[in-house]
Amino acid sequence: MTKEELQQKKVSAISLGCDKNRVDLEKLLFRLSDYGFKLVPDPLDADIVLVNTCAFIEPARQEAIDNIIEMEALKKSGKIEKLIITGCLPSKHQKQISEAFPLVDATLKFQNNAQITNVIEELYGLEKSKYSDTSDRILTTSSAYAYLKIADGCNNVCAYCTIPRIRGPYKSERMQDLVSEAKALAKKGVKELIIVAQDTTRYGTDLYGKPQLAQLLEKLAKIKDIEWIRLHYAYPEMISAELLNFIDNEPKMCNYLDIPLQHIDDKMLALMRRKHNENSTRALIREIKTYHPDIKIRSTFIVGHPGETRKAFKKLLQFLKEAKLDYVGFFPYSREEGTVSYYLKGQKSRLTKMWRLKKAQKVQMQVAFENARKLLGQTTSVMIDEFDESDATFVGHSKFLSPSVDFGIKIVDNNSIEIGKFVCVKLTNFDGNFFKGEIV
Repeated sequence: MTKEELQQKKVSAISLGCDKNRVDLEKLLFRLSDYGFKLVPDPLDADIVLVNTCAFIEPARQEAIDNIIEMEALKKSGKIEKLIITGCLPSKHQKQISEAFPLVDATLKFQNNAQITNVIEELYGLEKSKYSDTSDRILTTSSAYAYLKIADGCNNVCAYCTIPRIRGPYKSERMQDLVSEAKALAKKGVKELIIVAQDTTRYGTDLYGKPQLAQLLEKLAKIKDIEWIRLHYAYPEMISAELLNFIDNEPKMCNYLDIPLQHIDDKMLALMRRKHNENSTRALIREIKTYHPDIKIRSTFIVGHPGETRKAFKKLLQFLKEAKLDYVGFFPYSREEGTVSYYLKGQKSRLTKMWRLKKAQKVQMQVAFENARKLLGQTTSVMIDEFDESDATFVGHSKFLSPSVDFGIKIVDNNSIEIGKFVCVKLTNFDGNFFKGEIV
């Protein structure tokens, strides 16, 4: 086979896991397209299939395994030629993948993503060609927003988390490289940057000796065609007055902050090896609500962690009622081998974890309805993300709602609406999953 013949092959990719993993895949897709491969959305139309995996917790690994099994079946029936596994799963279980899935042709650790075309060349018996050093991407999100990953790895070493073992220590991207990448995204038509890392607030500490997130955001805000900038995964102990003031005062910043709190009980936070406590958490929430009331707060909590007593769980529920956070996600604790929490006493049954999950979700939903009522009747700018054929509505998000993780805004079909564009919408209703809106 010649290189020209190889370039005629069609490639499809299945993306699993977080938005940081999505960025890795988008860069892989660009390398494949740049090489000459044709990218197709459906694996049934492809010669080569990539499964970009997550390995953070057991449900994510099971999802990856299910997809690998499905793709192995396609290969066994002759519908695809090559199957390659990428992402976090090979970085954690490369040997096990090879043993468990004999029809997998190659596994690629995320650290070696730049070698993807070389891996495929080797599978087809071709001499390896030189690959270019590029950060360009093919977007898999709505055309108007994109994730900007500013760092990889993590130094926090929370007791329940496998990320440092999979992704390694915290490593910031150079500021000038991120600004260049953001400018390239703007040229593609991206209007919103969603800033992500395992810990965005720690950005720059390894490169510049101190946190430089606000300084990075200031540079990004100067990019002409970028209209919105949203911040995810801001660890509570690293949120500064400088950062809050910048979010408040910079017109391009979304008044939005994703703060993973995980719990409120001091004993639980200590068992989780978190660096904040109840007093500092309440003080931070109070500061934001008092001095920066326009900033919407999103958070995540883990229920059923070993050592979580009924009293500690009730304290969490009471905190949810009092704090009235705008958006909250909950996760049942996943026992991950090799983590500190794996060896703790007081492991909870699946039944207990799921009961607590449902209870916490119910309490927060009551808060969500209360918060939503305050927004009804207001008008807001909405970015249109997709068209929902099931009910003939367009779905979008606003500055105070992050796409894919928060409540969407549904708008009745209108000829003036285009995906990727902004429209002015009056919020008229909230059903627990979506806001309903009318074009103004």
